Amino acid sequence: MNRRKSKTSFITKAAVVAALYVVLTEISAMLGISSGVIQFRLSEMFTVLPIFTPAAIPGLFIGCFISNIMAGGVIWDAVFGSIATLIGAIGAWFLRKKNVYLVPLPTIAANMLIVPFVLRYAYGTEGGLLFFALTVGIGEIVTAGVLGVFLAKTLKKYKIEF
Repeated sequence: MNRRKSKTSFITKAAVVAALYVVLTEISAMLGISSGVIQFRLSEMFTVLPIFTPAAIPGLFIGCFISNIMAGGVIWDAVFGSIATLIGAIGAWFLRKKNVYLVPLPTIAANMLIVPFVLRYAYGTEGGLLFFALTVGIGEIVTAGVLGVFLAKTLKKYKIEF
């Protein structure tokens, strides 16, 4: 593949991932589960996609940033929430050749460490940081862990290239 085609392919894949992330976050928002102390952002399942393509890394970051802005969140949420997703995506890339069950762990950990501070200090949400880490962690385990692993295994099983 020539260099120009390779760059175009990378940008296109990143844009598709960003768009998918935004769409699924909007669906989660319509269901009332995308943000807050208890959140099940369905789009977090896509944080496993870096095992298939490095283009997913900027795609996830941009998708999360756009989603947080569209949700009317404060700028600190858009910035730090997106950084948590970026850390998770980079971690997934580094774990791509390991056991698929390990791939969501960086996303789960990054969100459990960062999002509670956003909830407490950016939004002034009443409650303890450990409680927020627990509630955010449960949501990430379900979305990035369970749904993400299911997605990764399905894509691998059917040899769907991304």
